Amino acid sequence: MAVKATLKELAGVTGGRVIGDGNAVITGVAPVEEARTGDITFITGAKHLKGLAAAKASAVIVKDGEYDAPGVNLLLVKNPRIAFGKVTDIFKPAYVPPPGVHPRAEVHPGARIGAGASVGAFVVIENGAVIGERAVIHPGVYIGLNAQVGPDSTLYSGVAVREGCVIGSRVIIHCNSVVGSDGFGYEFDEGRHNKLPQRGIVRIEDEVELGACVTVDRAAIGETVIGRGTKIDNLVQIAHNVRIGANCIIVAQVGVAGSTVIGNGVVIGGQAGLVGHIRIGDGVMIGAQTGVSGDLASGVWSGSPAIPHTEWLRASSVFARLPELKKRIAELERLVAELKEKK
Repeated sequence: MAVKATLKELAGVTGGRVIGDGNAVITGVAPVEEARTGDITFITGAKHLKGLAAAKASAVIVKDGEYDAPGVNLLLVKNPRIAFGKVTDIFKPAYVPPPGVHPRAEVHPGARIGAGASVGAFVVIENGAVIGERAVIHPGVYIGLNAQVGPDSTLYSGVAVREGCVIGSRVIIHCNSVVGSDGFGYEFDEGRHNKLPQRGIVRIEDEVELGACVTVDRAAIGETVIGRGTKIDNLVQIAHNVRIGANCIIVAQVGVAGSTVIGNGVVIGGQAGLVGHIRIGDGVMIGAQTGVSGDLASGVWSGSPAIPHTEWLRASSVFARLPELKKRIAELERLVAELKEKK
């Protein structure tokens, strides 16, 4: 059934206010470039003002106090992205499978499934595992011996949660991620790499989101921890005994080596690499492709090896000129040598 709402009704949902026709009927959401009559869209930042003037949508969500566009229906809000997300949930709600256990799921009699949980086809849930209330376990997920998945969490197809690992509440884990794979622990002795036992667990706290193909290794002993509210992008590797604080952002293809401790509110850009056994302080920002080989207590860092971001900006502006500078230095050295010979 098609969803319809007036702009005034959407203002109530988003906590915003309307300039223009509050009775305008909205039937969908779209990006500003694709929006048509009946759609609502949003813009942020002064650079998108042209988009506002050219918008063909029936209404535009903007930040309160920033824009004035006569003839355009505006929904003024505190945060346009948050508001657009709420509106999107109205017109394009996420699919939630019905509660219950699919007949082709394999659930051990010793496992516990909470009320309202959904367990899809070809899911395997081992003895002692606990699935919380209203959790959604999509088809093809593996939940190991004594593992736990908290209430209202969602695990998409292909996720594996290995034995003993603990997933908190309202956690989202996307396709083909692995929680609790063995840590990469070996000792070279007598001509071979000897595998060391990896007997700890992974603990993922509430409201964490892991992207697709993320691997979080179990601790050798103890716990690998992902703190509350942390969001991790696709293709990230978290090694054994790493501890990540609350509300961090870790972008795609980051690698964090074993026993590193990351504080709260840390931001790590794509393809950055962190060696093991270091400490990253609260609020540190690490740029894309940065190589971190030591402790970082505070600040913004870039480059490999990591240096303060402002220094890296100055250095990077010179990189392209290095061949030219090398020639100039060689010429200066030649001239100095000639001057010395004339003395």
